[in-house]
Amino acid sequence: MVSDPAPTGQLSQGFLLVGLLSLVTVVATEAMAVATVMPAVEDDLGGLFLYGWVFSAFQLGTLVGIVLGGISADRYNPAAPLAIGFVVFCAGLMVAALAPSMGIVVLGRMLQGFGAGVIPTVAYVCVGRGFRPVDRPRVFAYLSAAWILPSLVAPLVASRVTEMFGWRWVFAGLVPVALIVGGVALVAVARLGRPGEAISNEGSVTKVVVLVVGATGLLAGATAEVWWIAVPLVVIGSVLLVQSFRSLTPPGTLRLAQGMPAAIGLRGVLTFAFFASDAFVPYALTSVRGQSIGYAGWVLASASLTWAAGAWLQARLAPLWSSARIVRLGATSLICGLVVYLVSVPDTVPVGFWFLGSCLAGFGMGTAYSPLSVVTLDEAEPTRVGEAATALQLSDVLGIALGTGIAGAIVAAAERNRESVALAAVLIMSMSIVVAVFLWLNSWRVTTRSVPQAQATAAD
Repeated sequence: MVSDPAPTGQLSQGFLLVGLLSLVTVVATEAMAVATVMPAVEDDLGGLFLYGWVFSAFQLGTLVGIVLGGISADRYNPAAPLAIGFVVFCAGLMVAALAPSMGIVVLGRMLQGFGAGVIPTVAYVCVGRGFRPVDRPRVFAYLSAAWILPSLVAPLVASRVTEMFGWRWVFAGLVPVALIVGGVALVAVARLGRPGEAISNEGSVTKVVVLVVGATGLLAGATAEVWWIAVPLVVIGSVLLVQSFRSLTPPGTLRLAQGMPAAIGLRGVLTFAFFASDAFVPYALTSVRGQSIGYAGWVLASASLTWAAGAWLQARLAPLWSSARIVRLGATSLICGLVVYLVSVPDTVPVGFWFLGSCLAGFGMGTAYSPLSVVTLDEAEPTRVGEAATALQLSDVLGIALGTGIAGAIVAAAERNRESVALAAVLIMSMSIVVAVFLWLNSWRVTTRSVPQAQATAAD
């Protein structure tokens, strides 16, 4: 279990929190803006079969950034990996902005993912080292709330920029914003200094490369057109992925052993269920329901708003409810939202129901997401905070990569077989519902050994 961090002044903690909020703001702005304009990118460059790869490549790049960021944050001042991450992130934005084809957009997204992978890991390490366990649910609630402004502004701005100047300026316009906000965050994070003695985990870099190769092979096989190429890629990719993931996460993660292993494993299940559908909401709304990019962006924004509301609720429930109960509540809301998505695909259902589905799904994510983080950090050893944060983020990102990648394979298969986009949307939503039900059934495995907030406050 993590001991309390060294005491820091209120001003230092406040400045650190501002820095962490700045980090999340950049990530949220990029996520909301890019997701909103992707239908326009596909219309301009073509390559629908690579639509899912635009999201999966980002997450696969993120996997490498997460591990390198976690290793560096446990060994050096976390500001060092953070600075490198921002440079690569901005380089990826410019590659995407200048891309002549969808394949180059995918490359740019992978670079963005590498840079962005460092950011959440450093943020988790900073929360673990800079705040007491009793304060962490509140800090995570603040970090979730940092999505509110980007969720409201980014879709509107991105759609207007696309209409007036073209989608390329959505990527290019984020570069100066990222540099300014990154500078603020670097100053705040640098004050943490170097950590204590860290446990060597140099082999993790090789393992995560194998993980990325395995995930890439699996997804490439899923999108292959002929079975004699698809089957070997899926089999070999799955074997590499499972073996490397097992070596990069705490023992028992794959079998969801009670406690921190289950929290880490279920984090990937949660992100798979949500993002497999969420990434294709703009495409479904524009291609199936005939709505504008701006309308799709507002649907996405509603999920981010209720995500923040769910995060605030879990922070209030944390002293009273078990982590498992909070996760189960979030899974229930997520399932309801995905079901509403499913029934809203046909034209006979008012398109406004997509807002309801988005709100329910986002609320479920906000409620279930943070307790898994709290359990992981509370049960990590003091010298392994970065390692635990890395494992959590690996599961998180791998869930997104596999969810969006398999959903993209469904869309590509529908296009090859001349099936309707609506059928692909139904299959994607149905897959997400099954995964979310699995999360609900296994939520009891999440436990925490941290004491309730009221008791901890009294003890202090």
